[in-house]
Amino acid sequence: MSKLVIVGTVAFDAIETPFGKTDKILGGAATYIGLSASQFDTDSAIVSVIGGDFLQEDINMMRAKGINLDGLELVKDGKSFFWSGKYHNDMNSRDTLATELNVLETFNPVVPEAYKDAEVVMLGNLHPMVQMGVIEQMNDPKMVVLDTMNFWMDVALDDLKKVIAKVDVITINDEEARQLSGEYSLVNASKKIMEMGPQYVVIKKGEHGALLFHKDHMFFAPALPLAEVFDPTGAGDTFAGGFTGYLAKTEDYSFENMKRAIIYGSCLASFAVEKFGTERMEHLTRKEVDERLHQFKSLTQYDIDLK
Repeated sequence: MSKLVIVGTVAFDAIETPFGKTDKILGGAATYIGLSASQFDTDSAIVSVIGGDFLQEDINMMRAKGINLDGLELVKDGKSFFWSGKYHNDMNSRDTLATELNVLETFNPVVPEAYKDAEVVMLGNLHPMVQMGVIEQMNDPKMVVLDTMNFWMDVALDDLKKVIAKVDVITINDEEARQLSGEYSLVNASKKIMEMGPQYVVIKKGEHGALLFHKDHMFFAPALPLAEVFDPTGAGDTFAGGFTGYLAKTEDYSFENMKRAIIYGSCLASFAVEKFGTERMEHLTRKEVDERLHQFKSLTQYDIDLK
């Protein structure tokens, strides 16, 4: 089992959906990624920053999940990153009510020495130059996965393209893929993005699943239809954690194994939305994951006579 370095926010969220609302609760991209990857007993480390307001009980919970926090910087007199949002009735769109960078504004990531030889790096959604700073600290990883968003395409496109050129996999949603490539067709968009550097492009389509592209190959993974979705926050990061956690565990970076990693990512993301914040992922068992994987298999498996 190889090591996994996770870079992203460890933060507080306040969320409102048609099903209810929360005060400040645990959130952040790196938190969701780490909790998801922990399902594979990966040797993973989070590189992030928190303020003195962060709760010790949340630190203890992550450590109990086997997540190494040597790269989690504590700024005692600062406040942790905070995001607040309100989801619309369709749960696919939302309004950002508040974004407070706080300690993230001056964050300079430091990868722990023991993890600079990690084979897999998951660069959560942060400023491209922060992501680049992590890449430059690593000792020849076998798989670097990048997550980004349209905000960075708007304000730091040149920097973002420099990072994209250095990674093996990019994960973005369909809207972002179209913006980055200038192509409406996601097939054509993936080809344009691969020309920028990545060997693999993962395009997330929310409740409509995810697409994997590599050279002339394509693969589609569905999202499991759920009766109730309480909170979509962190679903994409949970997907990324399942994807990279599985790759780190299996140490197989072939297209065929990427397909399995996509399914694991979709499976774990389906749990994250069932409760507010990280609550569902904190108490998720391997038995539940295995049972849901069987549901995914039955969802897509069929016999057809092609003679």
